[in-house]
Amino acid sequence: MAVLRAERTPARSAPLSETSVLGWLRKNLFSSWINIILTIVSIYIIYITVTGLWVWGVTDAVWVAKDRRDCFDISIDGACWAGVIVWLDNFFYGRYPRAELWRVNLGGLLLFLWMAPLWLPRVKDKIFIGLTTVFLYPFLAGYFFAGGDKGLFMQVMISLAIVALIGQTLHAIIGVSSGRGLPEYLIRLLGKEEASEARQRHTLLAILAGALVVAFVGQMGWSFVGVSWTKWGGMFLTLVISGIGIASALPLGIILALGRRSKLPVIRVLSTAFIELFRSVPLITVLFMATTMFPLFMPEGFVLNKLVQVIIAVCLFSGCYMAETVRAGLQAIPHGQYEAAHTVGLGYWGTMGLVVMPQALKHMIPNIVGSFIGLLKDTTLVSIIGLFDVLGMLRAVSQDIPWRGLHKEPLIFGAVLFFVICFAMSKYSRHLEVKLSAGDNR
Repeated sequence: MAVLRAERTPARSAPLSETSVLGWLRKNLFSSWINIILTIVSIYIIYITVTGLWVWGVTDAVWVAKDRRDCFDISIDGACWAGVIVWLDNFFYGRYPRAELWRVNLGGLLLFLWMAPLWLPRVKDKIFIGLTTVFLYPFLAGYFFAGGDKGLFMQVMISLAIVALIGQTLHAIIGVSSGRGLPEYLIRLLGKEEASEARQRHTLLAILAGALVVAFVGQMGWSFVGVSWTKWGGMFLTLVISGIGIASALPLGIILALGRRSKLPVIRVLSTAFIELFRSVPLITVLFMATTMFPLFMPEGFVLNKLVQVIIAVCLFSGCYMAETVRAGLQAIPHGQYEAAHTVGLGYWGTMGLVVMPQALKHMIPNIVGSFIGLLKDTTLVSIIGLFDVLGMLRAVSQDIPWRGLHKEPLIFGAVLFFVICFAMSKYSRHLEVKLSAGDNR
């Protein structure tokens, strides 16, 4: 057994010595005259590019100036980062009222607190936490962002969101400290461990009802100044549109993929037609159709603003593309998995939810994250239909009289910003692959 364990233990790679480094360089970069010439030329091109960017963007750059003319007076050959710094708030928040920016920041902080338990190893019921993030957080954050009057339905949903947030935070704290969940902790705290399951369930429901009543009464006093959607912009608007699209893409994609694989002809044909319709046209066409055609299908007197129309279009578009990704993942699962699930007595939904879909999702992680990254970048198309997302604000700098003609620096800043976000998503995707053993073992 000791021999077997020794064989199964992967050998640790020894640190590279100077000889091995020189051998690697000689083999890969200087193995022939052609490789030597190509290596020298490539190093020279990289050197020229990096030094040129360093001189233009750092050494000769202007960081403080009152306008673009002042930048030219200080350094005519360097970058004018002063305009980017002056417009930094606009890049992130658009024209959102500066006195109300705390609402946007608080909404982002609440999202972090809401999703933090998903990354804590000892916390249970993470699927439920994810579902509440998708279906309840938008109501709470939406009121923070938009403000205005609250109807009865909105007050109920906000109350549910508050209870869910507080409950999940306590659930995470208890899980990290003791490994138990909030329901188990409450039952033990109240001394109901010996009670029947029905009695315990009724006790938890009573606690939940009481918490909802308290939250409902507490939020009735909230009154935020209304902020029109036309004031939303910058990276804030981009994240709102792409975030809702990402959150709805996977559930909608799973439903459409299962519908396309359904044995019922009507469901299969409708799902296939819906998917192929949206996949056959570019997103910009879908956005134009949404802003012009959606009002025709609404009841008389029911008006949707342009932002809602764009969000609906993005959700449908991303859901159809995700449906094909999910369908490909389902087809990669061997048919024996279905037969094994039916053998142990699982029905269709039990087979899909407990056996097939978890395996398929692990295989689909790279494609899913790739679709999410593509959706994040594609949302910049909304600037074409009049929404001032981050790309719209980056282009608006050149129209501002003090900074008229400033094009390169804002666009470079936007490119770096998108690279950081997309690179972080890509690295987290790789982390999930390794954690779920879906990728190569390293």
